[in-house]
Amino acid sequence: MIYHRIADWNDAYSNGINIPHGDRWPAAWVEPAATFRAAMQAQNRARLDLVYGDQPRNRFDLFLPEGTPKGLVVFVHGGFWMALDKSYWSHLAAGAVAQGHAVAIPSYTLCPDIRIGGIVKEIGAAIDAAAAEIDGPIRLIGHSAGGHLVSRMICTTSPLSPSTSARILNVVSVSGLHDLRPLMATTIYAVLGIDAEEANNESPVLLEPKQGARIACWVGAAERSEFVRQNALLANIWTGLGATTLIVEQPDRHHFNILDGLIDPTHALTQTLLTG
Repeated sequence: MIYHRIADWNDAYSNGINIPHGDRWPAAWVEPAATFRAAMQAQNRARLDLVYGDQPRNRFDLFLPEGTPKGLVVFVHGGFWMALDKSYWSHLAAGAVAQGHAVAIPSYTLCPDIRIGGIVKEIGAAIDAAAAEIDGPIRLIGHSAGGHLVSRMICTTSPLSPSTSARILNVVSVSGLHDLRPLMATTIYAVLGIDAEEANNESPVLLEPKQGARIACWVGAAERSEFVRQNALLANIWTGLGATTLIVEQPDRHHFNILDGLIDPTHALTQTLLTG
């Protein structure tokens, strides 16, 4: 019998150093994102730096399909709530846009200039603002810390307006961090400033999903075991609370290339996001 205990929490949540050539990311996303933005601007199908709040980073980019959008997809980026911005991820809108959906990608204020609870409120405001631009059903997808943020939007304590909440059809959390408590044992704790009260208030696994909530928890099978565990954890708990859930562990994918499927309109990740 083999018991399991995590002794090094920093290593448990460190992606780049545990992935072959992991230092390529996030820089590897910069060029394809810029190329996609330029192509969409040339077609007058990109609306960049739309304002959703008072802070400098309260901006989102909106990419439009040809013709009337079937609905809205919102992609929320990761970076442990303390790094990156919307410019790294533009190309990940390609699959959904090709399928006829508008895609919004917001930036948000980063820790330590804000608490995680404050980011939750900002993302709620960003989704409300994007929803005012595009009619139809809304689908949310987020990566890593962004997976936490989109999951948080369909909790009973969501900051979304009732009208926006009613339009949410589907949520996909990719490599999501759904329980914040373990992060209090890592060195990024000093930047996040998270405490027990905030972990309890902002961890989706400790909250109830809204009635009718539907979420796919998607992770790379080659990811750190903590991300695989956190992926299954939310679906496991929320199934018991009445949500409709799906767990996917995609073979041969790690924390960064797990997102590549969003570029392809026929990929299972894109199709899962757009179903329903």
